[in-house]
Amino acid sequence: MNAFDVLLSDSRTQLDAFVEDYRRALEATLDGLTEQQARRRLVPSSTTLLGLLKHVTWMQRIWFEVCIGGKPRRELGPVQSPEESFRLDDDDTIAGVVAAHRRACDTARGIVADLPLDAVVTGHRAGPRTVHWVYLQVLRELAHHCGHADILREQILAGRDERV
Repeated sequence: MNAFDVLLSDSRTQLDAFVEDYRRALEATLDGLTEQQARRRLVPSSTTLLGLLKHVTWMQRIWFEVCIGGKPRRELGPVQSPEESFRLDDDDTIAGVVAAHRRACDTARGIVADLPLDAVVTGHRAGPRTVHWVYLQVLRELAHHCGHADILREQILAGRDERV
């Protein structure tokens, strides 16, 4: 489907297109970088380009697998908070984090494939919400973190010093 077709499509097609665009954009911020550059901290927080992709992978798993799919949160692994999801392990690599992100995206697509946007889901600990609401939340978070990633990549490519 081309960009013009999306403009005139139904809400679900438009939401899927926007989510996919942001997923690809986040992955693309790692293109051509070294492992060291992808891990570089340029802000006081633990935010790095590789950490951002690791975080959005976890975030999407929470919203799609837990909230919509009903999977117990503890089955996602040891990460229990958004802050923890940014942390990089010594064995995290660009290829590994990208692969995990793609698996999470594939799983998310499968979970929502047959659900209408107005379906009410009950897997979130704060209460029920619609699939449409979850899409909007994921889109909001992806867009937010794409902005962070764009700025970090620009700083890395400009050869910015590691100090803040």
